[in-house]
Amino acid sequence: MALIALLGFATVVLLAMLLLHGYLWLRLVRGTTRPGRLRRRLTLLTVVLALLPVLAISLRRTLPLGAAAPLDWLAYCWLGVAFYAFLALLALEPVRLVLRLLERRRAPVPVTVPPAPVEDASRREDEVPSPARRLFIARSLAVTAGAVALGTAGTGAYFANSPPVVRRVPVTLANLDPALDGLRIVTFSDGHLSATYGGRRFERLVELVNEQRPDVVAIVGDLVDGDVPELADEVAPLADLVSEQGVFFVTGNHEYFVDTRAWMRHLPTLGVDVLRNERVSIRRGTASFDLAGIDDRTAESSGLPGHGADLDAALDGRDDGVPVVLLAHQPVQVQQARAAGVDLQLSGHTHGGQLWPFDYAIRLDQPAVEGLSRHGNTQLYVTSGAGYWGPPMRIGARPEVTVVELRAP
Repeated sequence: MALIALLGFATVVLLAMLLLHGYLWLRLVRGTTRPGRLRRRLTLLTVVLALLPVLAISLRRTLPLGAAAPLDWLAYCWLGVAFYAFLALLALEPVRLVLRLLERRRAPVPVTVPPAPVEDASRREDEVPSPARRLFIARSLAVTAGAVALGTAGTGAYFANSPPVVRRVPVTLANLDPALDGLRIVTFSDGHLSATYGGRRFERLVELVNEQRPDVVAIVGDLVDGDVPELADEVAPLADLVSEQGVFFVTGNHEYFVDTRAWMRHLPTLGVDVLRNERVSIRRGTASFDLAGIDDRTAESSGLPGHGADLDAALDGRDDGVPVVLLAHQPVQVQQARAAGVDLQLSGHTHGGQLWPFDYAIRLDQPAVEGLSRHGNTQLYVTSGAGYWGPPMRIGARPEVTVVELRAP
């Protein structure tokens, strides 16, 4: 099932790449070159670049991690540059159209008059729209778009690979015992450990979490983009997490693109408790609250027996007078949480948009992109994630670690 889903996704990516690169070819190749050898070579290059992301996705399960890394870096870095070149060229379309109109208005209107003297004829020829002038305009706009794309992508790469910011978010829970006031749940999501993310960057993330002196660590899905044999060394720093009450994990949709069962067996060996439609009691003296976790909403369609979000099972038999904090990868799962009377849901999945303006598209599927929001009596916090997927870049969404500080009313 995971392989079929991956191939289907690769097909969608292929179509998107054809549309994206078709427009880039029109503006950056056809519009800036004359017919000939240079145009043919640039056309071939455009086709190769369009296929790189498709190859990176479709070959991910067959290539070893070390062999996949160069392809992934090249394909996804180019994808980020191409995306912002596309946006920049779109933004410059009105400029291009205005300049074309001005060129046409400079051309003389044909009238029936006696032939002009030779010196006047040469002057009028200069006023006729020149192919060289149109080529100059097209190249100027292409250079402008390229500079904007490279600058934006470079900034995004810097932020994506810089240390996560720490956000402190106080959240008041009704019925929270005053003895639990100030309890810290340190949460992060979307590590997406892969050929392009891991190593020292993930070690630094673990160190940052420990610096917050967490009472609870909550990892809300999409931790890995590969199987255990590939990423065992990359994920090993999780064993260094220090938490008063434990480290907990729930699956994200990307856990169902790989060998899910193997990861569910491996994470507990690193001291990470996997919450699958269940809850635990977090205590300080005699005071307590429930920490619940459910599978990702895509789990049921994964084909794995017994996998699927089941909030009723997670909350079955609990004391309604005790607050409950729910770990659920996707913010949209707050609809179930609200109906069940959950006090607070912690989610990830959105990456905060990762690459502006994708945050606007995410709002079509999710009730929130990042930050704290209220849905009836249920509060929802969406972290923007620690890693990235696809282009190793972040524009408008810094990587983050969130310290949720519970407050009594």
